[in-house]
Order: sequence, then C-alpha cells, then structure tokens
Amino acid sequence: MATSRRKAAADSWGAILQVQAAVVPVLDRRLRARTGLPLSWYDVLLELNGAADDRLTMSELGERVVLSRTRVSRVVDELVAAGLVARTPNPADARSAFATLTPAGAKRFRDAAPVYLDAIEDEFGRHLPERELRAIAAGLQLVLAGRDERRKG
Repeated sequence: MATSRRKAAADSWGAILQVQAAVVPVLDRRLRARTGLPLSWYDVLLELNGAADDRLTMSELGERVVLSRTRVSRVVDELVAAGLVARTPNPADARSAFATLTPAGAKRFRDAAPVYLDAIEDEFGRHLPERELRAIAAGLQLVLAGRDERRKG
C-alpha cells in the first residue's frame, strides 16, 4: 500500500515538473510577443498587483514569485529601469526596501493579464475538465498549507 502511494506521489510530482517545463516557455514566448513582457517580469507585477498598497519587501517578493532570490533582485532592477516598479525605503527596517508597483507597471500588468490568462487556458486548462482543474488546485493548496504548517510547528 505504501509503495503504491509513494509511486502515485512520485508520478504526480513528475507530471507537475514535465507540465511546467513544457508550458512555461510557451507562456513566456506568448507574453513577450504580444506584450513585450517576459514571464519573469509578469510574475513580479502579478504579485505586486495583488499585494496591499501594491508593494512587498524584497524578502516577501522572493517568497511569492517562482524566481530565485538573486533573480528576483535582478528582475526588480530591470523593472525599475523600465519605470514599472519603484524601490522605496522601508521605514520599519532601514536594511530593507519595498518593491512598489508604479502606475505604468499597473497598466502594463492589466494589459498583459488577458494574454497570460488566455495562454494558460490554451496551453493547460483546455486539456482538462473544470472539475479536474478544481481538484488540481485544491490538492496543490493542501500541499502548500501542509508546508506552511510544518514551518510554523
């Protein structure tokens, strides 16, 4: 029984990795071609757009995006140079700064969002019935919740 469960877990994990490897480059190409934004930029803009006051500390941003911490810093520097994000001091901690979405960054994000969502539907969602999509999301949320619990405890 345990080996069957272990195999199912390994098979599921392998499928997640394969789907990510196949779909992410396509999403990146579509975003770049239609909006001029690389997927890494969109990822940062997405997280900032969803944050309170459209800002996160660099540490918070590093925890939320799918980039390495060093890559996050580099991408934020690129977004600052493009005028889409600003670095603002953190009054509560002089050693850290906020990455803050600018109005131009918010507009670029809003313009790119439909392209991103359409690409997700085309490359991922259309292959699965809605009930399966909901089950995948629910299952992966359980994994995240379990990891959060382990970190706290």
